[in-house]
Amino acid sequence: MIRVARLLPPLTLLPLLLLTACGDEKAVTGDREPRPLASPGAGLRERAEALGIGPELVYLTEAPGFTLAEQSVGVSGDDGFSAVYWSKEKGAQLQLRVERGTMTAEDCPEQQVGEGTGDRVTCEPDGNAWYRTTGAWHEYAVPEDGHVIRVGGDTATVDRDVLRTAAEAVHRPTDEEAARILPSPPAGEPVERGDLPPEGDGAPNNDVGVGG
Repeated sequence: MIRVARLLPPLTLLPLLLLTACGDEKAVTGDREPRPLASPGAGLRERAEALGIGPELVYLTEAPGFTLAEQSVGVSGDDGFSAVYWSKEKGAQLQLRVERGTMTAEDCPEQQVGEGTGDRVTCEPDGNAWYRTTGAWHEYAVPEDGHVIRVGGDTATVDRDVLRTAAEAVHRPTDEEAARILPSPPAGEPVERGDLPPEGDGAPNNDVGVGG
């Protein structure tokens, strides 16, 4: 069972996002009844796809004293999602990252934690999530349907209780939240890059003479 955080102000902790064996997406923890996990709304889907992010990979979270740094929101990997929450008072950061894949007891120690340091990864089951550490970084990893949600931070500035609270508070944003954190998709023609010449595709000119 997951130990209730003792060092934090009282909160209504949301269940960890987990997989059910079959059927619709649910989020469950321990012996509690599953709750529906909302599908991405139309507004979220449009904005995420315009940025190259998989709409089903966009999540938000909450933690006492931490605020979303909206300029940090962006793509992680191929089409994953990444965002940073910061605390001016604590001088600390929380990283939220969501990417496609799975995590099991067998491969958990093989997957890097955070940016990766080469140190040995330890994996401890906590409910149906994983508490993972390596070097100076630790995180909670929550397997979902086809992707893994990770909430991590530096061990010197972010304690485990804060990570756990943030992992439990992970949720899909509403269309209103998406409008706040994701820029509007460009209207009409796609945005043009400014680093390419007006003619041609910008490839090197191979039309050279002998010896050129």
